[in-house]
Amino acid sequence: MLTGRWFEETKEGDTFSASLTVTETHLVLAAGLLGDFNPLHVDETFARGTRMGGRILHGTFTSAIISAPAGMYFHGTAIAYLEHNCRFKAPVRPGDTLRTTWTIEGREEKPKHGGGIVAMRARCENQHGELVAEADGKILVASRPVR
Repeated sequence: MLTGRWFEETKEGDTFSASLTVTETHLVLAAGLLGDFNPLHVDETFARGTRMGGRILHGTFTSAIISAPAGMYFHGTAIAYLEHNCRFKAPVRPGDTLRTTWTIEGREEKPKHGGGIVAMRARCENQHGELVAEADGKILVASRPVR
């Protein structure tokens, strides 16, 4: 099993990214898991008649997709995801391929907690290069164990 980045292995300006194609299954699972059956998500006929022009993925599920690369970048080294703020810029639909790129914007050592806080900013674009969301996050990351 690969280990993610330790706090000491991060620096301002580092980037990491991941892509995911949103499917019909994502939309249906989001509705069921979140209990949000708003017709914008589950009724194509209704949604087609709105300004969205068709069904869209739930914002909270889009936000989760955006945060996932941070969980993998700090796989096994994250102590806690402390903050997440997401701003939605365009609808996400089944069939869209989302690419999220995170940039480390700050670091704060927290020796009392055995690591430090990494502040990050994300851009998420669809397959057309259109910005669909931006996010900010802070994660408490462990220091490399002393041997």
